[in-house]
Amino acid sequence: MEETYIDSLDPEKLLQCPYDKNHQIRACRFPYHLIKCRKNHPDVANKLATCPFNARHQVPRTEISRHITSCDDRSCIEQDVVNQTRNLGQETVAESTWECPPCDEDWDKDLWEQTSTPFVWGTANYRGNNSPASNMVMEHKSNLVSGMRVPKSLPYVLPWKKNGNAQ
Repeated sequence: MEETYIDSLDPEKLLQCPYDKNHQIRACRFPYHLIKCRKNHPDVANKLATCPFNARHQVPRTEISRHITSCDDRSCIEQDVVNQTRNLGQETVAESTWECPPCDEDWDKDLWEQTSTPFVWGTANYRGNNSPASNMVMEHKSNLVSGMRVPKSLPYVLPWKKNGNAQ
C-alpha cells in the first residue's frame, strides 16, 4: 500500500479524467482540470459524486457509499482525528494569572470638576479667575499679511464654481 501511496504523490503521474476518458492529466494539474472539465461536461458531472476525503476522487453516485468505506484517504484523515483527540487529552491548559490592573480614573468626576466653557475656535478660553492665564492678555496671532483678514464664513457658492458646475 505504501508504494501505491508514494506513487500517487508523483506530480508527473498521468491520471485519467473522470469526465472525458480521452483526457490524461498530470497529477499536479489534475485539480484544475477537474474544475474546468466539470463545467464543460455538466451531464456527466450530475452522475458523479465527490469523495468527502479527497476532492480528486469523482465516483458514480451509486458507488459513493462503497467508495467512502474503502477510500485510502479516509484512513489518513481518521488517523489525524485520533491523533488530535489524544493530544487534546495530554495537553494541560495553563490557567491565566492575569488580573485587570486597578483603575484610578473616574471620568464622571473629571467631567463635573471641569468649570471651563467648551472649546470654541477663535475664542480665548480661561480656566478661572485665580489662574495665571487670567492675568495675561492673550493676543490672536495671524500669519496673514497686514490688511488681510480671515473670512467669518465661507460663501454659499465658491468662486471657482458657477451654478454648481466645476469649470
